[in-house]
Amino acid sequence: MPFEWPYFFSLFTLQSFWEACITVIQLSGLSWLIGLVLGFILANAKMSPKPWLRWPAAVYVWFFRSVPLLVLLVFVYNLPQLLPFTRDVLGVPFMAGLVSMVVTEAAYMTEIHRGGLMSVSRGQREAGRALAIGRIGIERLIVIPQAFRIALPTLINEFVTIVKLSSLVSVISLPELLMTGQRLYAQNFLVLETLLAVAVYYVMIVTVFGALFRWLERHLDLQLRRPETLSTTECEKLRQDAMPVPARTLKTSPGQPQALQIRDLHKAYGQHQVLKGINLKVTPGEVISIIGPSGSGKTSLIRTVNALEAIDQGEIILFGEDYITASTNADTARVRQGVRRIGMVFQSFNLFPHMTLLDNIMLAPHYHDLSPSDTQCRAQALGLLDKVGLLAHAHKYPHQLSGGQQQRVAIARALAMSPDIMLFDEPTSALDPELVGDVLKVIQDLAREGMTMLIVTHEMEFALSISDRVIFMEDGLIQVDAAPDSIQRHPADDAPLERIRQFMGVNKTNG
Repeated sequence: MPFEWPYFFSLFTLQSFWEACITVIQLSGLSWLIGLVLGFILANAKMSPKPWLRWPAAVYVWFFRSVPLLVLLVFVYNLPQLLPFTRDVLGVPFMAGLVSMVVTEAAYMTEIHRGGLMSVSRGQREAGRALAIGRIGIERLIVIPQAFRIALPTLINEFVTIVKLSSLVSVISLPELLMTGQRLYAQNFLVLETLLAVAVYYVMIVTVFGALFRWLERHLDLQLRRPETLSTTECEKLRQDAMPVPARTLKTSPGQPQALQIRDLHKAYGQHQVLKGINLKVTPGEVISIIGPSGSGKTSLIRTVNALEAIDQGEIILFGEDYITASTNADTARVRQGVRRIGMVFQSFNLFPHMTLLDNIMLAPHYHDLSPSDTQCRAQALGLLDKVGLLAHAHKYPHQLSGGQQQRVAIARALAMSPDIMLFDEPTSALDPELVGDVLKVIQDLAREGMTMLIVTHEMEFALSISDRVIFMEDGLIQVDAAPDSIQRHPADDAPLERIRQFMGVNKTNG
Protein backbone atom coordinates (compact mmCIF):
# COMPACT_ATOMS: atom_id res chain seq x y z
CA MET A 1 0.00 0.00 0.00
CA PRO A 2 1.63 3.26 -1.14
CA PHE A 3 2.26 6.12 1.30
CA GLU A 4 -0.56 8.71 1.03
CA TRP A 5 1.43 11.95 0.82
CA PRO A 6 -1.58 14.20 0.02
CA TYR A 7 -3.34 12.89 3.11
CA PHE A 8 -0.21 13.34 5.22
CA PHE A 9 0.17 17.00 4.24
CA SER A 10 -3.55 17.63 4.70
CA LEU A 11 -3.19 16.78 8.41
CA PHE A 12 -1.27 20.06 8.93
CA THR A 13 -4.33 22.07 7.94
CA LEU A 14 -6.67 20.11 10.20
CA GLN A 15 -8.13 22.27 12.99
CA SER A 16 -8.44 19.37 15.44
CA PHE A 17 -4.68 18.74 15.25
CA TRP A 18 -3.82 22.38 15.97
CA GLU A 19 -6.27 22.41 18.88
CA ALA A 20 -4.61 19.25 20.18
CA CYS A 21 -1.23 20.96 19.70
CA ILE A 22 -2.39 23.87 21.90
CA THR A 23 -3.56 21.36 24.53
CA VAL A 24 -0.12 19.72 24.59
CA ILE A 25 1.61 23.11 24.94
CA GLN A 26 -0.72 24.21 27.75
CA LEU A 27 -0.45 20.90 29.60
CA SER A 28 3.33 20.69 29.22
CA GLY A 29 3.97 24.35 30.04
CA LEU A 30 1.82 24.36 33.16
CA SER A 31 3.23 21.03 34.34
CA TRP A 32 6.78 22.33 33.90
CA LEU A 33 6.19 25.69 35.60
CA ILE A 34 4.19 24.36 38.56
CA GLY A 35 6.54 21.39 38.94
CA LEU A 36 9.47 23.83 38.86
CA VAL A 37 8.10 25.78 41.83
CA LEU A 38 6.98 22.76 43.85
CA GLY A 39 10.24 20.98 43.11
CA PHE A 40 12.23 23.93 44.44
CA ILE A 41 10.20 23.97 47.67
CA LEU A 42 10.66 20.21 48.07
CA ALA A 43 14.40 20.45 47.32
CA ASN A 44 14.85 22.98 50.12
CA ALA A 45 12.78 20.81 52.44
CA LYS A 46 14.83 17.73 51.56
CA MET A 47 18.05 19.64 52.30
CA SER A 48 16.72 21.02 55.58
CA PRO A 49 18.47 19.97 58.81
CA LYS A 50 15.01 19.59 60.36
CA PRO A 51 13.78 15.95 60.12
CA TRP A 52 10.12 16.95 60.08
CA LEU A 53 10.78 18.73 56.77
CA ARG A 54 13.46 16.45 55.33
CA TRP A 55 11.75 13.08 55.72
CA PRO A 56 8.31 13.94 54.22
CA ALA A 57 10.05 15.49 51.21
CA ALA A 58 12.24 12.40 50.78
CA VAL A 59 9.21 10.09 51.01
CA TYR A 60 7.34 12.21 48.43
CA VAL A 61 10.22 12.01 45.96
CA TRP A 62 10.67 8.27 46.52
CA PHE A 63 6.98 7.49 46.03
CA PHE A 64 6.13 9.60 43.00
CA ARG A 65 9.31 8.66 41.17
CA SER A 66 8.37 5.02 41.71
CA VAL A 67 4.74 5.15 40.51
CA PRO A 68 4.35 4.98 36.68
CA LEU A 69 2.67 8.07 35.26
CA LEU A 70 0.15 5.94 33.39
CA VAL A 71 -1.02 4.34 36.63
CA LEU A 72 -1.19 7.73 38.33
CA LEU A 73 -3.26 9.22 35.48
CA VAL A 74 -5.87 6.48 35.72
CA PHE A 75 -5.95 6.67 39.52
CA VAL A 76 -6.33 10.46 39.68
CA TYR A 77 -9.00 10.53 36.97
CA ASN A 78 -11.03 7.93 38.88
CA LEU A 79 -10.37 9.43 42.32
CA PRO A 80 -13.81 11.18 42.39
CA GLN A 81 -15.32 7.70 42.85
CA LEU A 82 -13.62 7.62 46.26
CA LEU A 83 -13.73 11.36 46.96
CA PRO A 84 -16.83 12.81 45.32
CA PHE A 85 -15.93 16.40 46.29
CA THR A 86 -13.03 16.26 43.80
CA ARG A 87 -15.32 15.58 40.86
CA ASP A 88 -15.55 19.21 39.68
CA VAL A 89 -11.76 19.35 39.31
CA LEU A 90 -10.45 15.84 38.71
CA GLY A 91 -13.47 14.84 36.67
CA VAL A 92 -12.14 17.11 33.91
CA PRO A 93 -9.54 15.18 31.84
CA PHE A 94 -7.25 18.22 31.42
CA MET A 95 -7.16 18.92 35.16
CA ALA A 96 -6.68 15.26 36.04
CA GLY A 97 -3.80 15.08 33.57
CA LEU A 98 -2.28 18.31 34.90
CA VAL A 99 -2.43 17.18 38.54
CA SER A 100 -0.90 13.80 37.68
CA MET A 101 1.94 15.29 35.67
CA VAL A 102 2.65 18.02 38.23
CA VAL A 103 2.99 15.65 41.20
CA THR A 104 5.23 13.39 39.12
CA GLU A 105 7.41 16.16 37.70
CA ALA A 106 7.74 17.88 41.08
CA ALA A 107 9.48 14.72 42.33
CA TYR A 108 11.95 14.71 39.44
CA MET A 109 12.54 18.47 39.59
CA THR A 110 13.24 18.22 43.30
CA GLU A 111 16.40 16.28 42.51
CA ILE A 112 17.34 18.65 39.67
CA HIS A 113 16.98 21.66 41.97
CA ARG A 114 18.83 19.86 44.75
CA GLY A 115 21.75 19.31 42.42
CA GLY A 116 21.76 23.00 41.52
CA LEU A 117 21.53 24.13 45.14
CA MET A 118 24.28 21.77 46.26
CA SER A 119 26.59 23.10 43.56
CA VAL A 120 26.46 26.61 45.06
CA SER A 121 29.44 26.67 47.38
CA ARG A 122 29.02 27.13 51.11
CA GLY A 123 31.21 30.22 50.83
CA GLN A 124 28.50 32.02 48.87
CA ARG A 125 26.05 31.69 51.73
CA GLU A 126 28.73 32.67 54.23
CA ALA A 127 29.53 35.79 52.21
CA GLY A 128 25.86 36.72 52.37
CA ARG A 129 25.76 36.15 56.13
CA ALA A 130 28.92 38.22 56.54
CA LEU A 131 27.04 41.07 54.85
CA ALA A 132 24.19 40.62 57.38
CA ILE A 133 21.78 39.53 54.65
CA GLY A 134 18.90 37.45 56.00
CA ARG A 135 18.29 33.83 55.10
CA ILE A 136 15.54 34.59 52.58
CA GLY A 137 17.61 37.38 51.06
CA ILE A 138 20.58 35.03 50.63
CA GLU A 139 18.41 32.49 48.85
CA ARG A 140 16.70 35.08 46.66
CA LEU A 141 19.70 37.21 45.72
CA ILE A 142 22.64 34.84 45.86
CA VAL A 143 21.76 31.15 45.84
CA ILE A 144 18.73 30.82 43.55
CA PRO A 145 20.18 32.80 40.60
CA GLN A 146 23.32 30.64 40.65
CA ALA A 147 21.47 27.35 41.22
CA PHE A 148 18.97 28.11 38.43
CA ARG A 149 21.76 28.77 35.92
CA ILE A 150 23.41 25.48 36.84
CA ALA A 151 20.18 23.48 36.71
CA LEU A 152 18.77 25.12 33.57
CA PRO A 153 20.11 22.62 30.96
CA THR A 154 18.61 19.72 32.91
CA LEU A 155 15.35 21.62 33.44
CA ILE A 156 15.14 22.25 29.69
CA ASN A 157 15.66 18.56 29.04
CA GLU A 158 12.88 17.82 31.53
CA PHE A 159 10.51 20.06 29.55
CA VAL A 160 11.17 17.98 26.44
CA THR A 161 10.41 14.85 28.47
CA ILE A 162 7.14 16.39 29.68
CA VAL A 163 6.06 17.19 26.11
CA LYS A 164 6.54 13.57 25.11
CA LEU A 165 4.90 12.22 28.27
CA SER A 166 1.82 14.32 27.53
CA SER A 167 0.87 11.63 24.98
CA LEU A 168 -0.03 9.36 27.93
CA VAL A 169 -3.01 11.51 28.88
CA SER A 170 -4.83 9.96 25.95
CA VAL A 171 -5.60 7.12 28.39
CA ILE A 172 -8.08 9.42 30.18
CA SER A 173 -9.65 10.64 26.91
CA LEU A 174 -7.99 14.05 26.74
CA PRO A 175 -7.90 15.02 23.04
CA GLU A 176 -4.17 15.69 22.73
CA LEU A 177 -2.08 14.89 19.63
CA LEU A 178 -1.84 11.11 19.98
CA MET A 179 -5.52 10.64 20.72
CA THR A 180 -6.50 12.90 17.83
CA GLY A 181 -4.34 10.77 15.53
CA GLN A 182 -5.74 7.52 16.93
CA ARG A 183 -9.29 8.65 16.20
CA LEU A 184 -8.34 9.46 12.61
CA TYR A 185 -6.53 6.24 11.73
CA ALA A 186 -9.29 4.22 13.43
CA GLN A 187 -11.57 5.60 10.68
CA ASN A 188 -9.30 5.53 7.62
CA PHE A 189 -6.66 2.93 8.62
CA LEU A 190 -3.84 5.23 7.42
CA VAL A 191 -1.80 4.51 10.52
CA LEU A 192 1.70 5.30 9.22
CA GLU A 193 0.75 8.63 7.67
CA THR A 194 -1.18 9.75 10.73
CA LEU A 195 1.47 8.79 13.29
CA LEU A 196 4.18 10.44 11.18
CA ALA A 197 2.16 13.66 11.24
CA VAL A 198 1.75 13.31 15.01
CA ALA A 199 5.53 12.92 15.32
CA VAL A 200 6.10 16.06 13.21
CA TYR A 201 3.78 18.06 15.46
CA TYR A 202 5.77 16.94 18.54
CA VAL A 203 9.05 17.79 16.79
CA MET A 204 7.74 21.27 15.95
CA ILE A 205 6.72 21.92 19.56
CA VAL A 206 10.07 20.75 20.92
CA THR A 207 11.99 22.71 18.26
CA VAL A 208 10.21 26.01 18.90
CA PHE A 209 10.44 25.82 22.68
CA GLY A 210 13.95 24.42 22.48
CA ALA A 211 15.01 27.54 20.55
CA LEU A 212 13.43 29.78 23.20
CA PHE A 213 15.18 27.91 26.00
CA ARG A 214 18.51 28.03 24.15
CA TRP A 215 18.13 31.80 23.89
CA LEU A 216 17.46 31.96 27.65
CA GLU A 217 20.46 29.74 28.35
CA ARG A 218 22.75 31.91 26.22
CA HIS A 219 21.36 35.05 27.86
CA LEU A 220 22.23 33.69 31.31
CA ASP A 221 25.64 32.27 30.34
CA LEU A 222 28.21 34.48 32.05
CA GLN A 223 31.02 33.02 29.97
CA LEU A 224 29.52 34.66 26.88
CA ARG A 225 29.53 38.11 28.45
CA ARG A 226 32.73 39.95 27.54
CA PRO A 227 32.75 43.44 29.04
CA GLU A 228 35.98 45.23 28.15
CA THR A 229 38.34 47.10 30.41
CA LEU A 230 37.21 50.72 30.38
CA SER A 231 39.42 53.27 28.69
CA THR A 232 41.00 56.20 30.53
CA THR A 233 38.30 58.50 29.16
CA GLU A 234 35.52 56.16 30.27
CA CYS A 235 37.12 55.84 33.73
CA GLU A 236 37.26 59.61 34.08
CA LYS A 237 33.60 59.82 33.19
CA LEU A 238 32.77 57.19 35.83
CA ARG A 239 35.01 58.96 38.32
CA GLN A 240 32.87 62.08 37.91
CA ASP A 241 29.85 60.01 38.95
CA ALA A 242 31.73 58.34 41.81
CA MET A 243 31.54 59.48 45.40
CA PRO A 244 35.05 59.81 46.85
CA VAL A 245 35.61 57.58 49.85
CA PRO A 246 36.46 59.86 52.79
CA ALA A 247 39.45 58.93 54.92
CA ARG A 248 38.44 57.58 58.31
CA THR A 249 39.23 59.72 61.33
CA LEU A 250 39.89 57.73 64.46
CA LYS A 251 38.49 59.36 67.57
CA THR A 252 39.35 57.77 70.88
CA SER A 253 38.57 58.82 74.40
CA PRO A 254 39.52 57.41 77.82
CA GLY A 255 35.97 56.23 78.51
CA GLN A 256 35.45 54.66 75.10
CA PRO A 257 34.57 50.92 75.27
CA GLN A 258 36.74 48.30 73.68
CA ALA A 259 35.93 47.64 70.04
CA LEU A 260 35.90 43.92 70.78
CA GLN A 261 36.10 41.80 73.90
CA ILE A 262 36.34 38.02 73.79
CA ARG A 263 35.92 36.25 77.11
CA ASP A 264 36.69 32.58 77.80
CA LEU A 265 35.76 31.52 74.27
CA HIS A 266 35.48 27.78 73.60
CA LYS A 267 34.67 26.09 70.31
CA ALA A 268 34.65 22.40 69.36
CA TYR A 269 33.86 20.45 66.21
CA GLY A 270 32.55 17.19 67.57
CA GLN A 271 35.18 15.88 69.97
CA HIS A 272 37.91 18.15 68.61
CA GLN A 273 38.47 21.23 70.76
CA VAL A 274 39.57 24.05 68.45
CA LEU A 275 39.39 27.01 70.85
CA LYS A 276 40.12 26.28 74.50
CA GLY A 277 39.45 29.51 76.33
CA ILE A 278 40.36 32.58 74.30
CA ASN A 279 40.51 35.98 76.01
CA LEU A 280 41.19 39.04 73.90
CA LYS A 281 40.60 42.80 73.98
CA VAL A 282 40.81 44.97 70.89
CA THR A 283 40.99 48.76 71.16
CA PRO A 284 39.34 50.93 68.45
CA GLY A 285 41.85 51.62 65.67
CA GLU A 286 44.10 48.74 66.67
CA VAL A 287 45.57 46.37 64.07
CA ILE A 288 46.12 42.85 65.33
CA SER A 289 47.74 40.08 63.29
CA ILE A 290 46.92 36.51 64.29
CA ILE A 291 49.54 33.94 63.39
CA GLY A 292 50.23 30.33 64.24
CA PRO A 293 50.57 26.86 62.73
CA SER A 294 47.74 25.31 60.72
CA GLY A 295 44.98 23.95 62.92
CA SER A 296 45.73 26.30 65.81
CA GLY A 297 42.26 27.88 65.69
CA LYS A 298 43.06 31.21 63.98
CA THR A 299 40.32 31.06 61.34
CA SER A 300 37.81 29.59 63.80
CA LEU A 301 38.44 32.55 66.09
CA ILE A 302 37.59 35.26 63.58
CA ARG A 303 34.68 33.23 62.20
CA THR A 304 33.09 33.23 65.67
CA VAL A 305 33.54 37.01 65.81
CA ASN A 306 31.48 37.34 62.65
CA ALA A 307 28.85 34.81 63.81
CA LEU A 308 29.78 32.35 61.06
CA GLU A 309 30.45 29.74 63.75
CA ALA A 310 28.50 29.23 66.97
CA ILE A 311 30.44 29.18 70.22
CA ASP A 312 30.16 26.53 72.94
CA GLN A 313 31.16 28.69 75.90
CA GLY A 314 32.07 32.30 76.64
CA GLU A 315 30.90 35.58 75.18
CA ILE A 316 31.80 38.23 72.62
CA ILE A 317 31.13 41.90 73.38
CA LEU A 318 31.06 44.47 70.60
CA PHE A 319 31.70 48.11 71.54
CA GLY A 320 30.52 47.49 75.08
CA GLU A 321 27.25 45.82 74.04
CA ASP A 322 26.22 42.17 74.35
CA TYR A 323 26.72 40.50 71.00
CA ILE A 324 27.23 36.72 71.05
CA THR A 325 27.01 34.10 73.80
CA ALA A 326 26.90 30.32 73.69
CA SER A 327 23.10 30.39 73.65
CA THR A 328 22.79 33.08 70.96
CA ASN A 329 20.88 32.34 67.77
CA ALA A 330 22.97 33.73 64.91
CA ASP A 331 19.82 34.69 63.02
CA THR A 332 18.53 37.18 65.61
CA ALA A 333 18.21 40.89 64.86
CA ARG A 334 20.81 41.73 67.53
CA VAL A 335 23.46 39.52 65.96
CA ARG A 336 22.69 40.72 62.42
CA GLN A 337 22.98 44.30 63.64
CA GLY A 338 26.39 43.46 65.12
CA VAL A 339 27.49 41.70 61.91
CA ARG A 340 26.69 44.88 59.97
CA ARG A 341 29.47 46.59 61.95
CA ILE A 342 32.01 43.91 61.00
CA GLY A 343 33.49 43.50 57.52
CA MET A 344 34.79 40.07 56.51
CA VAL A 345 37.30 39.26 53.75
CA PHE A 346 37.62 35.57 52.97
CA GLN A 347 40.63 33.59 51.87
CA SER A 348 38.81 32.40 48.72
CA PHE A 349 37.22 35.82 47.96
CA ASN A 350 33.62 34.47 47.81
CA LEU A 351 32.52 37.11 45.31
CA PHE A 352 29.12 36.50 43.77
CA PRO A 353 29.90 35.15 40.28
CA HIS A 354 26.56 36.10 38.72
CA MET A 355 27.04 39.81 39.50
CA THR A 356 29.39 42.41 38.07
CA LEU A 357 31.97 43.97 40.37
CA LEU A 358 29.77 47.03 40.73
CA ASP A 359 26.74 44.92 41.63
CA ASN A 360 28.79 42.89 44.13
CA ILE A 361 29.64 46.08 46.00
CA MET A 362 26.15 47.58 45.75
CA LEU A 363 24.30 44.47 46.92
CA ALA A 364 24.54 44.84 50.71
CA PRO A 365 24.08 48.65 50.91
CA HIS A 366 21.06 48.36 48.64
CA TYR A 367 19.65 45.45 50.68
CA HIS A 368 20.06 47.36 53.97
CA ASP A 369 18.91 50.72 52.51
CA LEU A 370 22.17 52.38 53.56
CA SER A 371 21.96 54.92 50.73
CA PRO A 372 19.08 57.33 50.16
CA SER A 373 18.93 56.46 46.44
CA ASP A 374 20.20 53.98 43.88
CA THR A 375 22.24 56.76 42.30
CA GLN A 376 24.10 57.47 45.53
CA CYS A 377 24.55 53.75 46.21
CA ARG A 378 26.14 53.39 42.77
CA ALA A 379 28.31 56.46 43.32
CA GLN A 380 29.62 55.03 46.59
CA ALA A 381 30.35 51.68 44.94
CA LEU A 382 32.25 53.38 42.13
CA GLY A 383 34.24 55.34 44.72
CA LEU A 384 35.23 52.12 46.48
CA LEU A 385 36.28 50.49 43.22
CA ASP A 386 38.40 53.55 42.50
CA LYS A 387 39.89 53.31 46.00
CA VAL A 388 41.12 49.76 45.37
CA GLY A 389 42.31 50.62 41.85
CA LEU A 390 39.71 48.67 39.87
CA LEU A 391 37.39 51.32 38.46
CA ALA A 392 38.29 50.31 34.91
CA HIS A 393 36.86 46.82 35.58
CA ALA A 394 33.54 47.98 37.10
CA HIS A 395 31.35 46.10 34.62
CA LYS A 396 33.33 42.87 34.55
CA TYR A 397 32.44 39.64 36.34
CA PRO A 398 34.66 38.05 39.01
CA HIS A 399 35.83 35.20 36.75
CA GLN A 400 37.36 37.79 34.40
CA LEU A 401 39.78 39.06 37.08
CA SER A 402 42.99 37.78 38.60
CA GLY A 403 43.01 36.50 42.17
CA GLY A 404 44.56 39.68 43.51
CA GLN A 405 41.95 41.81 41.77
CA GLN A 406 39.14 39.64 43.12
CA GLN A 407 40.50 40.01 46.65
CA ARG A 408 40.59 43.80 46.31
CA VAL A 409 36.96 43.74 45.16
CA ALA A 410 36.13 41.60 48.20
CA ILE A 411 37.71 44.26 50.42
CA ALA A 412 35.71 46.99 48.66
CA ARG A 413 32.51 44.95 49.11
CA ALA A 414 33.15 44.66 52.85
CA LEU A 415 33.93 48.39 53.11
CA ALA A 416 30.64 49.24 51.39
CA MET A 417 28.90 48.47 54.70
CA SER A 418 31.01 51.15 56.46
CA PRO A 419 32.19 48.62 59.08
CA ASP A 420 33.84 49.53 62.37
CA ILE A 421 35.96 46.36 62.38
CA MET A 422 37.52 44.45 59.48
CA LEU A 423 38.36 40.74 59.65
CA PHE A 424 40.81 39.21 57.16
CA ASP A 425 41.09 35.43 56.88
CA GLU A 426 44.49 34.83 55.24
CA PRO A 427 43.70 37.34 52.47
CA THR A 428 46.83 36.55 50.43
CA SER A 429 47.24 32.79 50.86
CA ALA A 430 45.33 31.96 47.66
CA LEU A 431 47.31 34.43 45.53
CA ASP A 432 50.39 34.14 43.37
CA PRO A 433 53.39 35.91 44.95
CA GLU A 434 53.34 38.79 42.45
CA LEU A 435 49.69 39.55 43.29
CA VAL A 436 50.18 39.76 47.05
CA GLY A 437 51.59 43.30 47.10
CA ASP A 438 48.48 45.02 45.70
CA VAL A 439 46.24 43.43 48.33
CA LEU A 440 48.61 44.21 51.19
CA LYS A 441 48.82 47.84 50.05
CA VAL A 442 45.03 48.20 50.36
CA ILE A 443 45.17 46.75 53.88
CA GLN A 444 48.03 49.10 54.81
CA ASP A 445 45.98 52.07 53.58
CA LEU A 446 43.12 50.96 55.85
CA ALA A 447 45.51 50.70 58.78
CA ARG A 448 46.74 54.25 58.18
CA GLU A 449 43.13 55.44 58.16
CA GLY A 450 42.57 53.97 61.63
CA MET A 451 40.47 50.93 60.74
CA THR A 452 40.24 48.35 63.52
CA MET A 453 41.48 45.10 62.00
CA LEU A 454 42.07 41.46 62.91
CA ILE A 455 44.22 39.78 60.27
CA VAL A 456 44.92 36.06 60.09
CA THR A 457 48.04 35.87 57.97
CA HIS A 458 51.14 33.90 57.04
CA GLU A 459 52.89 37.04 55.77
CA MET A 460 55.27 37.48 58.70
CA GLU A 461 57.08 40.62 57.53
CA PHE A 462 53.75 42.23 56.77
CA ALA A 463 52.41 41.28 60.21
CA LEU A 464 55.40 42.87 61.94
CA SER A 465 55.23 46.03 59.84
CA ILE A 466 51.51 46.78 60.07
CA SER A 467 50.43 45.45 63.46
CA ASP A 468 50.06 47.11 66.82
CA ARG A 469 50.05 43.63 68.32
CA VAL A 470 50.86 40.15 67.05
CA ILE A 471 49.00 37.22 68.53
CA PHE A 472 50.51 33.77 68.30
CA MET A 473 48.03 30.89 68.60
CA GLU A 474 48.86 27.26 69.12
CA ASP A 475 46.81 24.30 70.31
CA GLY A 476 43.65 26.40 70.56
CA LEU A 477 45.14 29.01 72.90
CA ILE A 478 46.77 32.42 72.65
CA GLN A 479 50.37 31.66 73.57
CA VAL A 480 51.81 35.13 72.90
CA ASP A 481 50.25 38.60 72.66
CA ALA A 482 53.04 41.08 72.03
CA ALA A 483 53.97 44.23 70.16
CA PRO A 484 56.19 43.76 67.09
CA ASP A 485 59.06 45.56 68.84
CA SER A 486 58.93 43.05 71.69
CA ILE A 487 59.18 40.19 69.24
CA GLN A 488 62.02 41.74 67.24
CA ARG A 489 64.16 43.49 69.82
CA HIS A 490 63.68 42.23 73.37
CA PRO A 491 66.84 40.43 74.44
CA ALA A 492 65.28 38.59 77.39
CA ASP A 493 65.17 34.83 77.10
CA ASP A 494 61.41 34.45 77.21
CA ALA A 495 60.21 30.98 76.15
CA PRO A 496 56.94 32.12 74.51
CA LEU A 497 58.75 34.90 72.65
CA GLU A 498 61.40 32.43 71.55
CA ARG A 499 58.63 30.18 70.18
CA ILE A 500 57.04 32.99 68.18
CA ARG A 501 60.44 34.16 66.92
CA GLN A 502 61.18 30.63 65.81
CA PHE A 503 57.82 30.36 64.04
CA MET A 504 58.23 33.73 62.31
CA GLY A 505 61.88 33.22 61.48
CA VAL A 506 62.87 36.40 63.35
CA ASN A 507 66.32 36.81 64.86
CA LYS A 508 66.18 38.74 68.11
CA THR A 509 68.28 41.88 68.30
CA ASN A 510 69.19 44.19 71.14
CA GLY A 511 67.10 47.33 71.39
